[in-house]
Amino acid sequence: MNPLFRKPALLAVAALVSMTACAAESAPATRAQAAPAVSAPAKAATAARTPLPQAAGAAKHAAPKKPKLEIADITPMGETTEKVGVGFPIIVTFDRDVRDKAAAEAALEVEAEKPAEGAWRWVSPRKVIYRTKTYWKPHQKVLFTAHLSQIPGNEAAEDVSRRFAVGTANISVVDTRRHVMKTYRDGKLAKRIPISAGRGGLVRNGVDVYLTTSGTHLTMGKKRVETMTSSWMGVTDPKDPQYYKEEIPWAVRISDSGEYVHQSAGYYQYLGRSNQSHGCVRATPEGARWFYTIAQRGDVVKITGTKRKLDWRNGWSYWQLNWTQWKQGSALGLKITKKS
Repeated sequence: MNPLFRKPALLAVAALVSMTACAAESAPATRAQAAPAVSAPAKAATAARTPLPQAAGAAKHAAPKKPKLEIADITPMGETTEKVGVGFPIIVTFDRDVRDKAAAEAALEVEAEKPAEGAWRWVSPRKVIYRTKTYWKPHQKVLFTAHLSQIPGNEAAEDVSRRFAVGTANISVVDTRRHVMKTYRDGKLAKRIPISAGRGGLVRNGVDVYLTTSGTHLTMGKKRVETMTSSWMGVTDPKDPQYYKEEIPWAVRISDSGEYVHQSAGYYQYLGRSNQSHGCVRATPEGARWFYTIAQRGDVVKITGTKRKLDWRNGWSYWQLNWTQWKQGSALGLKITKKS
């Protein structure tokens, strides 16, 4: 099992999580947590700030000045741990609420081997996300640097950097009306997989939670076997007709609300013919395993044909906002990624 696809992070909008489709027994999402890497220049800068020995009579035990703002987490992982898809976002979480968002955002730099237009968007007082206008070019490296020491009043902080490796451009298109998923790799059709999507028919708070959401999803993680249960809708009694608990192979998560691309648990007669799932995209055993094998976090999965629209706050569904809408969440506006 790939360790990158385990540790979950809850979506801030609780209502979205409650509207689960094929609900996993474990908590949703899979943003891997890791201590941010410190760049060599940052270490050098820290050394340069080491105070000189004090003269006789000077205070000997002055407390070192503490930074006011540091980074708690960066997603995705670095180039030596994973390759990411062409839709991947850079998610930066600070260790506390950011008072001066413009100053903090100005300290964040993105350098790509193949430059792209991009912008940051604040989604909470301490979390900011970087997205490009169009998908990243595949097969390149992208360097993120947080110049924390350049933020006014934060000179004691160490700068932080992380280099990402963009892999193959995996873009899958799911047609829920024709019951097929086509996966393109670097622009060429690589696989055509018969599928069965959400059948609909269970309305909660005006939303049919058994419908698969239409829109541009990103793969967020994967598990060799995922436990799917009906507990998300309060059904825990095995005698209840709506109860289910199943071990599902080759599960690739595509939203926080419980949608996956996974192997169908039987019912193969419906694949390629009709929609019968609780909201997930069911695939053939061979197709699901193949998709699981190639999946990278940040791969694109476009789903069409249903009346239920994907919310941009559901998982990593940031491509649901158009470019003008996305930039409105920036404290500074448009940026161009530099060439590294």
